[in-house]
Amino acid sequence: MEMSAADGGLGRSAHRQRSGTVKRKRWGGLRQQWKLLGLFEIDEQHEFYSLTCMMKEGLAAASQRTIDNAPRNELSDEDYRLEVTQIHKDFTMETFAGPVFSLLRGALGVSEQEYQQSLSSSSCYLQFISNSKSKADFFLTNDKRFFLKTQNKREIKFLLSNLKIYMEHLKRFPHSLLVKFLGVHRIKIPHRRKKYFIVMQSVFYPDDRLNARYDIKGCEVSRWTEPAPEGSHIIVVLKDLNFEGQYISLERQRAWLLQQVEIDTHFLRRLNVLDYSLLLAHQPLHHDERHQSLSFASLIMRAKKSVNPGSSPIYPGISAVPGEVQEDGSTLLLSETADNYYRQSQVGVASSGGSLQTCPEHAGPGSDTAELPEFKAQNRRLLPNLKNPLYVIDGPEQRYFIGIIDIFTVYSFRKRLEHWWKRLRHPGRSFSTVSPQAYCVRLCHWVQDHTK
Repeated sequence: MEMSAADGGLGRSAHRQRSGTVKRKRWGGLRQQWKLLGLFEIDEQHEFYSLTCMMKEGLAAASQRTIDNAPRNELSDEDYRLEVTQIHKDFTMETFAGPVFSLLRGALGVSEQEYQQSLSSSSCYLQFISNSKSKADFFLTNDKRFFLKTQNKREIKFLLSNLKIYMEHLKRFPHSLLVKFLGVHRIKIPHRRKKYFIVMQSVFYPDDRLNARYDIKGCEVSRWTEPAPEGSHIIVVLKDLNFEGQYISLERQRAWLLQQVEIDTHFLRRLNVLDYSLLLAHQPLHHDERHQSLSFASLIMRAKKSVNPGSSPIYPGISAVPGEVQEDGSTLLLSETADNYYRQSQVGVASSGGSLQTCPEHAGPGSDTAELPEFKAQNRRLLPNLKNPLYVIDGPEQRYFIGIIDIFTVYSFRKRLEHWWKRLRHPGRSFSTVSPQAYCVRLCHWVQDHTK
């Protein structure tokens, strides 16, 4: 009897081993196929299925807590330091600075209900496999509206320590192209390493008609990717050298884009970061989109979307042309005005323990920042009536999706050594690891040279 039970146990164990081996082989084969596709559903056979289920459950509870306890309109220092832990059956999840990100979501027009619905939907998350050198894992909600990315502890610490400055930048320039962070979390699973992840708006949303996607750094070394075969459904993110010979055709909106890229990259230079990317995609405009007549109702709707009353002063004289910025002689050189602002910002940070104090709506009449021309220009772009308007710019023939992502790489001693090593290895060629000042200027020049 004991032998029979033992034999049965061994039989079951052998069966489980064979089953596990078959499942691993099957998953390995599927994973090889999916690596070619770039984007695929995380179903029950997927290695990240358990993790993404925990993410969904944790995010549903975190957003429900926000719904039940509506945050105040004014943020305190305590809100930036707040950590809330929620205990679940198989894991615990911590939410960092919840009120701050909730306020940002509201300013971006994302309600807590739709945020919760998208992140905790019964539909599978999607995994995006990129050609990036990053060791991070990338996930998309099934509707492709929100992006989730795993981060290491150092990157999360960097984001949270600069969160107040980041929020002040978005408050000052609500049409910024910087990636919009919507949440920062940590999952603790017993006997496993803690997993940090962030939630972001997807730059490429909606992506139904996108022709091509590019990751631009403004350099040439390792900046070519083999395109997908003609007619293929494979999603490949192309790079700088793939874009050569092409232009972002914006006409009257070009000036706005050049100024906003300069403002955002100056901000990143002040944070001492490099290696960020300009994400770019385009799709042809339909006939009715190219020749739409702007009705009064449509104008009112788009104007309301364009200026957030709680974030930025409303200036008179919104451009009659969507996105047009007047190029008159009164406009200061943007690099000078941006430098002036961030020099004053550093003084504000030093005197207030980390918070910026030079927002235009609070500046006195004699303040240098009270009437800077870039405020008038940058905060009056007439946004398209879409769910993702801040990253969308329409040209005469094409709709462009443009955003700046991956802003966590600090110019550390290690990066300085990498810079000198690459100078020796790639003499006379441009590469990504340069000083934040050089990186900022180079990317601005790339945008200037590739727009018309």
